[in-house]
Amino acid sequence: MAEVQNTKSLAELGLHGAAGPQGAALRVSGIAIDSRQLRQGMLFAALPGTAAHGASYAERAVTLGATAILTDPEGAALIGDTLAGQNVTLVVTKDARAALAGAAALWFGPQPPMVVAVTGTNGKTSVTSFARQIWQRLGHHAINIGTTGVDGDWHYPLKHTTPDALTLQHVLAAAAADGVTHVAMEASSHGIEQRRLEGVMLAAAGFTNFSQDHLDYHKTFDAYFEAKAGLFTRLLPEDGVAVINIDDPKGAELAGTAEQRGQEVIGVGHTMGARLQLLGQRFDATGQDIRFSWQGTIYQQRLDLIGGFQADNVLLAAGLVIASGEDEEDVFAALPYLTTVRGRMQLAARRANGASVFVDFAHTPDAVSTVLQAIRPHVMGRIIAIVGAGGDRDRTKRPLMGAAAAQLADMVIVTDDNPRTEDPASIRAAVMEGAIAAGGSAYTVEIGDRAEAILRGVDALQAGDALIICGKGHESGQIVGQDVLPFDDVEQASIAVAALEGLI
Repeated sequence: MAEVQNTKSLAELGLHGAAGPQGAALRVSGIAIDSRQLRQGMLFAALPGTAAHGASYAERAVTLGATAILTDPEGAALIGDTLAGQNVTLVVTKDARAALAGAAALWFGPQPPMVVAVTGTNGKTSVTSFARQIWQRLGHHAINIGTTGVDGDWHYPLKHTTPDALTLQHVLAAAAADGVTHVAMEASSHGIEQRRLEGVMLAAAGFTNFSQDHLDYHKTFDAYFEAKAGLFTRLLPEDGVAVINIDDPKGAELAGTAEQRGQEVIGVGHTMGARLQLLGQRFDATGQDIRFSWQGTIYQQRLDLIGGFQADNVLLAAGLVIASGEDEEDVFAALPYLTTVRGRMQLAARRANGASVFVDFAHTPDAVSTVLQAIRPHVMGRIIAIVGAGGDRDRTKRPLMGAAAAQLADMVIVTDDNPRTEDPASIRAAVMEGAIAAGGSAYTVEIGDRAEAILRGVDALQAGDALIICGKGHESGQIVGQDVLPFDDVEQASIAVAALEGLI
């Protein structure tokens, strides 16, 4: 990664205090965090990992041509004297991840001049996509970076919501070189805690909401929130703008923290006193009309978006775009042109009787509750929900997923999500347990095969009903064991409708 013909000294990459023949004056030909990507003369970042410390690959890295190694004190202890006598420079710093991100920013060069980031448990992808769409409507070359990759006026595939620092800086620099001027990016709790965003120059940051997720990684709610709060307490400069959903108790807490740091705060939500306040919504089968105020001036606009929560996402995106320097009148005029994000309350198919099938990425208890509550005003008949839970992830949320669905849907189908290396039946059993405990025993069924579950759900639709397929959203594969099998909920819904309508 980051191998080019040019070279930069360690000092030029912000890496001082290097121990080696040339010290910080040593010039390197690139940076890599994967030893398999190393070439002669590169800097190897030996970082702590979930399975092993990168320092355990130090000798291999030198064999492959690394002339400098960046690591933390733990990594330096692991390396010890193993590299003694070899022509390699060692850079040891307390926070090697942050140092790597800063070095990557200096290595790759200029970023787009306007970058904003969004964190929160749910809604990040929608908010960043909406911000990008508004910018584009206003004539800017814009992209959003996150779960769905890089979308907009420039495209690039990604493996993670917030990519590693090298990939992120490469993407930002390449986008800037291609003429992109505005970027809205998702900031996951993992990405913030692992210092992947250090070196990104942020003008504004947004917060959507906070609920249970990723406790397999963060262990506690406090640690999970602290990671997200880092976007405002560490990454957003004091002259940046904090755009925060103050309806959420944690949002109100963050707003107070941001104000203490001297950051301008744009509060968004239904709460009295919000600078961008949602005053009312009127729903119909294809979308909603919203009434809102900006600093006391009232506006009304049409959104062709399903789900009441989408209004919250839209206004948060609008707040971010206003924070980026755009005129509010122009921003609000762009709202009727917004389109839904792939896999987020996406209309996947419609039966001949008018019943609709939606696909959503809802993969937390709160998200399932939110989408089911949000779709209810648009639906005259029953709501059928398909839910599951991922394997090798937070087990405590599985019964909560089932309970959320059973409490709000008229029929629940429990199926496989991404079981990964766990027994799918045991995952489904936990989801079923929650659904039954919540009173859903009479209308909850278990169908392990996801394609069959979707077919059965579509088959049950009567006029005026809606089916919501939760969990995988935009994903085009299902992870079973170590394999990723082709599977797309939208495609499967379309196939099911076509089969039942006799079109195939």
